[in-house]
Amino acid sequence: MTVNIHNLIASINPDIYCDSSVREEVKTKVKKEGYLKAAEKAKPIESEYLDLEEIEYKSAFSSPGLKKPIEKHSLVYDSFGENLEPVYFWIIDSMKTDIKMDVSKLIDNFVSSAGSSYFSEMGGRATKMQEEAMKLMATANTVVKSILNILYDLKEFKIRLSLYGELKSKDKEVKNAAYLSLKQIWIDTVDLKRGNTSIKMLSQQLQYITIIDAFMSVNSLKDIEKIDLNDRVKKIILHRFSEFSKWIEESNKELRKRYEIEKIYLKSQVNNAKIYSRWTKPYLKAAQQLQQRATTTASIVNMFNTVLFELVLLGESEHKPGDDVKIGLLPKIFEKHKMRKYYSIVIVEINFRSVPERSGQGHGFRGKFEVAFTSYALNEEELRVLKEEIEKDDLGDALKIIEGATEESLEQIQKEIDEFLDEEKKKDAKKDESDVNPFFALFSIFKKEDEEEKNKEKKISIPIKKDSDMEKVIRSLAIIEGRESCNKLYSLYKKAHNMPVF
Repeated sequence: MTVNIHNLIASINPDIYCDSSVREEVKTKVKKEGYLKAAEKAKPIESEYLDLEEIEYKSAFSSPGLKKPIEKHSLVYDSFGENLEPVYFWIIDSMKTDIKMDVSKLIDNFVSSAGSSYFSEMGGRATKMQEEAMKLMATANTVVKSILNILYDLKEFKIRLSLYGELKSKDKEVKNAAYLSLKQIWIDTVDLKRGNTSIKMLSQQLQYITIIDAFMSVNSLKDIEKIDLNDRVKKIILHRFSEFSKWIEESNKELRKRYEIEKIYLKSQVNNAKIYSRWTKPYLKAAQQLQQRATTTASIVNMFNTVLFELVLLGESEHKPGDDVKIGLLPKIFEKHKMRKYYSIVIVEINFRSVPERSGQGHGFRGKFEVAFTSYALNEEELRVLKEEIEKDDLGDALKIIEGATEESLEQIQKEIDEFLDEEKKKDAKKDESDVNPFFALFSIFKKEDEEEKNKEKKISIPIKKDSDMEKVIRSLAIIEGRESCNKLYSLYKKAHNMPVF
């Protein structure tokens, strides 16, 4: 991830979290270029001390939280006798059990010096994942080409079959046009195999100039008797027309059989594409996760045995106005009035500089810890945008190129597949709702798996609508709750590591 998470929050809600010196510029950028671009200019306000014990909760309508909305604590210490793993899992467990928050991992980056053993080991693993993914994708591409060829054949069959259908039309012009088209197909593909005795060759080389026109003009055996031509030409046309009539009947049957077989084969190949997409996805995801993306600093020296980790955790807890009503902090109207949900947020950032040590099949990590705890309060729309923008920013450039190059064309391919497979699905009782677009599965590794649920969600306007007067009160209380949680987690961390707590 390249964007700073605090800058991103400041761009999502600049009125509360962005410094006044750049606030208007950030708002303009949000409207024109989106949140990620605005985050590059955003500047979060400084954290200010707020005595949580002295806050008069009865003065909730004065919104004390909005005046000082950020709580921040940080620790920097060397601990060469402590591994990263226990610290990381202690923080997760404490956030879940002690401050009752749902925890998710937003960022997980690392970078190692080129001369370290860890660099070569991770590089080897990433290469292995990439090779396996490319093998499967090559096979998947072969299947895609096969699907394209099948689609082309099915279109041809559909056009031809429409001509047979038009032969039964009550409109004489439509029927006659279909008849002429089928005659031309028969002349070009069936009769031409006769060589020098075909109708075309007789017309071109043996001076049977009128034979093609005569053949095209007749629609029955009686019509042949009426044409004003010599007996020899009539006999040839009679013979060929008889063959053509049988060909129409047989080719119609055979073409419909082939059409159905091709549709079954298309379905089979689409299922194969689904299988390969599922097999490819874990390798592509693993290769992306093993990519070194942490910010390179002076701490990384090429020939040193050093590794840096960047981990960011998000704790969220919904603030429920109903609880405030029960303790008499808010009037009952807050419980009944429809508002957006508000969440107390605690963000934990762990930066770890370590000297990796070989330990069994893996490595142990001991080094310098930098841990920061920051609290905010976001409404449901802001929280969703935060997660989506981080996910968007986390997509590598290569994946963006792949998506840009394939999405539109694959979308069109899927429409054509559905056109033919829907004919089969209509015959079934119900369409299997678990069916997944095999092509998008190949290129949507880092998107949310449940796209249907995402599409059901209400579309968020940009910029996000400001808080109403009642929502400001709720946000203020959520901010105070978040500050309390942040302070508590910080104190618990210090106690757990035998540090003084004031």
